Amino acid sequence: MSNTPHTLAEEFPGQAEAIHRLKVADPEFARLLELYDEVNDKVHLAETNLAPVDQAIETELRKQRLQIKDAIGEALSAAK
Repeated sequence: MSNTPHTLAEEFPGQAEAIHRLKVADPEFARLLELYDEVNDKVHLAETNLAPVDQAIETELRKQRLQIKDAIGEALSAAK
């Protein structure tokens, strides 16, 4: 979905090359990116009511997305 907010490019501006390098070099990091996209898509679908969920589930999905984002940020910082 091209209109999905919170894409990794928005969340980590200027770090596309670093993300790509880690993705290629580290399968665990690559899986983390896939998981982020999966959860982010679910949040987007819930927020836009294309796939509505209970508010508690939506909140939990947002928390999960934040945890994954934090893990991605930590991996990027460690790779510098």
